[in-house]
Amino acid sequence: MVLFLGIIARPRPTPSSLTYITRSTRRFSPMKNTSVAVSRHGFSAFQHIRVSLRSDSRNYSTVRASTATQAASLMSIEQPEILFLGTGTSEGIPRVSCLTNPINTCPVCSKAAEPGNKNRRLNTSLLIRFPRPSGICNILIDAGKFFYHSALKWFPTFGIRTIDAVIITHSHADAIGGLDDLRDWTNNVQPNIPIYVAKRDFEVMKKTHYYLVDTSVIIPGAAVSELQFNIIHEDPFVVHDLKFTPLPVWHGTGYRSLGFRFGNICYISDVSEIPDETYTLLEDCELLILDALRPDRSSSTHFGLPRALEEVRKIQPKRTLFTGMMHLMDHEKVNERLLGLKESEGIDVQLSHDGLRVPISL
Repeated sequence: MVLFLGIIARPRPTPSSLTYITRSTRRFSPMKNTSVAVSRHGFSAFQHIRVSLRSDSRNYSTVRASTATQAASLMSIEQPEILFLGTGTSEGIPRVSCLTNPINTCPVCSKAAEPGNKNRRLNTSLLIRFPRPSGICNILIDAGKFFYHSALKWFPTFGIRTIDAVIITHSHADAIGGLDDLRDWTNNVQPNIPIYVAKRDFEVMKKTHYYLVDTSVIIPGAAVSELQFNIIHEDPFVVHDLKFTPLPVWHGTGYRSLGFRFGNICYISDVSEIPDETYTLLEDCELLILDALRPDRSSSTHFGLPRALEEVRKIQPKRTLFTGMMHLMDHEKVNERLLGLKESEGIDVQLSHDGLRVPISL
């Protein structure tokens, strides 16, 4: 059974081309007298309403205010920044199979096993942080299956407490596998977390994370992530006053994934082909964050380094950071090679690494 929420047409102070889907503990008969707001040519004026509230809800407004104050006191930032929570493939680096191989030693995985080594990479994920009068806003792009480990490493390190929203690029496990782990935040830090996701990927979530979409199936007394699902399309949308422009790309034949542009930063984590119409959205890009799986060639679903460099020459951003690297990409060796391109071609390109913080302008 499909779960829908009530939609009312009221003017919103902040424009957004979103369809809001908020969970309810009550079931509805699908399709009959039910509408979903879809805006394909501009911003939608629909606003969502919650159908029911948990009977054991606390005064979360007070809790959220206090936690936001605590987070701000832990670490204040003077300008927006991005934090690379993960820069690796779905399986992560190092590979267990490499570390247990008695015959062939994998140089990159061996280095990655050392504490603090930049070849250690978890699922590709980015955190956008910017100051507001109410405190620091933290917007996460993707929560993959290693999200807990990334958060465990970097949230305490940089004094990050709240997650104000999560934006999903696609519905593979390395992008949505950590949604269940968000329960730690919604149980202990904040009342809920908005999730922004394309309809095709939400349909996948209704199968893989059915209990997060429809909480009526949960055993009474059990606690799961409190998520508010917001359907996005390939039009610009706004999250906490920050405009995001989807960058549609192909992630293998027939599989659509989304990159996102915010300000003059363009983020494309999973791509095998960029459609012609997307190139216009990449013009005047200050910082390009782009998929680069391996050093020698592309795969059926990801750019390799040679193809990624071709795209950089075509897009011509001022600076590029590659992400999504597998265990054949040695951080120090590849970056040393890429430095030569700055001298020979004037191209500023480097590999990113987990924990990398980059100041940005929004």
